[in-house]
Amino acid sequence: MAPRNLVNLKAVGKGYASRTVLDDVTLGINAGDRIGIVGRNGDGKSTLLKLIAGIEEPDAGAVTRVGGLDLAVIAQGDELDPTRTIRDELVGGRADHEWAGDATFRSVLDGLLGGVEMRRFPNGLDTVIGPLSGGERRRIALAQLLLDTPELLLLDEPTNHLDVEAVNWLARHLAARRGTMVVITHDRWFLDAVCTQTWEVENGTVHQYEGGYAAYVLARAERDRQAAAQDARRRQLLRKELAWLRRGPPARTSKPKFRIDAANELIADEPAVRDGVELLRFSSQRLGDKVLEAEDVSVAYGAKTLLNHATWRLGPGDRVGLVGVNGSGKTTLINVLSGELTPSTGRVDRGSTVRIAHLSQDTAEIPGNLRVLESLEEVRGATQTSAGEEVSAADLCDRFGFRGGRQRTLVKDLSGGERRRLQLMRLLMDEPNVLLLDEPTNDLDIDTLTALEDLLDAWPGTLVVVSHDRYFVERVCDDVHALAPDGTIRHLPGGIDQYLHERRDGDGAQTGGTAGGARSGGSGAATAEAPRPSGAEIRAARKEAGRLERAMEKLDARQTALHEEMAAAASDHGRLRELGDELTALRAEKEDLEARWLEASETAEA
Repeated sequence: MAPRNLVNLKAVGKGYASRTVLDDVTLGINAGDRIGIVGRNGDGKSTLLKLIAGIEEPDAGAVTRVGGLDLAVIAQGDELDPTRTIRDELVGGRADHEWAGDATFRSVLDGLLGGVEMRRFPNGLDTVIGPLSGGERRRIALAQLLLDTPELLLLDEPTNHLDVEAVNWLARHLAARRGTMVVITHDRWFLDAVCTQTWEVENGTVHQYEGGYAAYVLARAERDRQAAAQDARRRQLLRKELAWLRRGPPARTSKPKFRIDAANELIADEPAVRDGVELLRFSSQRLGDKVLEAEDVSVAYGAKTLLNHATWRLGPGDRVGLVGVNGSGKTTLINVLSGELTPSTGRVDRGSTVRIAHLSQDTAEIPGNLRVLESLEEVRGATQTSAGEEVSAADLCDRFGFRGGRQRTLVKDLSGGERRRLQLMRLLMDEPNVLLLDEPTNDLDIDTLTALEDLLDAWPGTLVVVSHDRYFVERVCDDVHALAPDGTIRHLPGGIDQYLHERRDGDGAQTGGTAGGARSGGSGAATAEAPRPSGAEIRAARKEAGRLERAMEKLDARQTALHEEMAAAASDHGRLRELGDELTALRAEKEDLEARWLEASETAEA
């Protein structure tokens, strides 16, 4: 069946009071599209989603939807009835044998709610929703949405409150799902795993890019370069981000979402994101040999043991990500390391020169009568990086999105996300040498995350990050440890891939010290190394890859033209069907070319 054109926005404008959020926006959503929406907080992402859903009406222009369109929305909050049970919301009147025998139903329960037995909840399906936490309610709302199987899914920050394992499951589920999806998210790994298009909302307009986050980074950097943008700092961050993407794990470039030659040209002179040797030298000078050593530590709440004779040593310059299921005790461990919580048994030794800064999940109260810049200067007027760069309070404000007059905004008038940014800046301004960050990415947009990562690249000290944002952990950390269900801490040489692989295979409960072995891929057992291709085969593969790239460039140009033609023909349903058929055939051809390009590129780079 040919895909339908589901929603069209034509010359749409929307504003609130004296502020225009969207101006003359023309877009189209076709059946099968998987679109990620990104942009700064407050630039209109949620407004755009509400216009698509029909929750709000435009001030100018028109939004048209195909007749009989079945769509569903999940906002950042939820509309669950607190007096109802999970059974009422998910099962309704269906008999137990009926829903328990449904493979889709079981898959959703396994991925989000602890299986058919509902192990996450005290009374299983009969648990009342009212007393549940925000994270638990989020999982129920997501499960409800996925079980309804609407044709068009509209998701606003669906990964909020989910742990790494649940985010991984949700990404795989949505990528395999038939149907159409539009998702607002700041989770860059999720964008790459799920989305085939990216829309950036900026200054009232919407820029469209083919591909996920990696493609978006390149296209945005190229757009800035071609326009000779004045903001040199921003372009530098984008090139740095792109360099990390291209030099990172092979899975990030498994499809040619952007031209490799263009990417290599942009990053040819870009150094590695961090000078590890120099940072270690500087960190050792500031911290000495001993930083944090937790010996035989145990913590229990009632009958539940979170830490069970755990031992963990952190040295100067260590950059560690800590993962584990929700409720496993990650925050408890951070509180023990910071000294805010005394363990039941064991001890924590801290080096004599250690200065700890702890970013908790709860935003610290900052005097509301202070202005943003004043609240930073109250801590320190300027700080210094390991490279000797002096960063003033005003410079730091600018990096974190408080530009111009925003630096004079009263703290009491800031949004939750802006307060989170300010809390981070105050911590960094105090020049700690040990940073303990508990869910630092909450409420931060992609530009702010990039600025934070850039600042941490030059920060000489010991870093521990607890985060469900896989991209952030892989970007700023050099090692990953897991808090196992038995309350012990395990090193994962294979990183988050190894963690997810072991969880899928049921090995997450393993105890013991360091987990050995190479990085575990999602496919399971390791295979023998393939024989190296001959020189002739490599030359032929390079030639074939070049030919396929040129063919894909032509398809990209035609695809862009098709989108423009579809936007112009928004009211001509016959023409839209014809263009939709051509777009579907073009995408199938492009998928085939991409698969062949990948095979040729792997041979050429062997």
